Amino acid sequence: MAALRGVLSCLCLASGAQPALAASAATKPTAPGSSIVPMVADAGSGQVCRGTLYLTIDTGSMSQAQTIARILSRHSVRATFFLANEPTVHGDDALDEGWAGFWRDRVREGHVFASHTWRHGVFRGDLPDGRTRYVLADGSTERLDARGVCAEIARVDERFRAITGQPLAPFWRAPAGRTTPAVLAAAQSCGYQHVGWSAAGFLGDELPSDRYPNRMLLDRALTHLRDGDVMMMHTGIRSRRDPFAPMLDPLIETLKTRGFCFATLRERDPRQALPAGGY
Repeated sequence: MAALRGVLSCLCLASGAQPALAASAATKPTAPGSSIVPMVADAGSGQVCRGTLYLTIDTGSMSQAQTIARILSRHSVRATFFLANEPTVHGDDALDEGWAGFWRDRVREGHVFASHTWRHGVFRGDLPDGRTRYVLADGSTERLDARGVCAEIARVDERFRAITGQPLAPFWRAPAGRTTPAVLAAAQSCGYQHVGWSAAGFLGDELPSDRYPNRMLLDRALTHLRDGDVMMMHTGIRSRRDPFAPMLDPLIETLKTRGFCFATLRERDPRQALPAGGY
């Protein structure tokens, strides 16, 4: 994908570290530059946390949705799902009635939900007239003013309330993480705060599996994740031959043994800056 060109370098972060698991780095669940991480109790599990991670999951093809749900349940991890009405591998869309039961089950499990825009278009730049170019999956382009941006984000909330009775959290994520000043201002005006992801939190599940095999991605995450990182993956990527989703099981298990806890974005300290993150 052209949108991914700028992110491939994330697999060898600015430090130049390789994706192979390095014990000296992987066993330090502290933020870079920090010598001490406060020990905090996770009220949900009783676990003492040496750091907190925020797992976020964007809708995609939904091919891995059930696998992800089972893994999260097994480990009692609550995630933040960013929802768009994207086409699925079953020929429907992610927010169609056929998926209502799936989303209601996730609501009952205590996950948090936010908008990923209704049509999953990409914001491509602000125009002199104050509108923003919005490029859709079929290649067509619309010009959205502030009201149009808000409608594109809020339509997910309307649909999710209709199928689950649950409102969305006041967060949103632009597809590919691509925003513009006008889009950010518009979203803020209608009550939505943009959330990207941390560099180490890019789990790489949308990268080609022949060049970025699951073990490489797993080792990279275990090596570089630090306290406060926002992680990002998808409910399924059509182009990836070997899905990354099953790796979520050993990833969570290993991180927990190292003292990390997981929380939703609603539980994040509002004084902490949210990552901009994007391709």
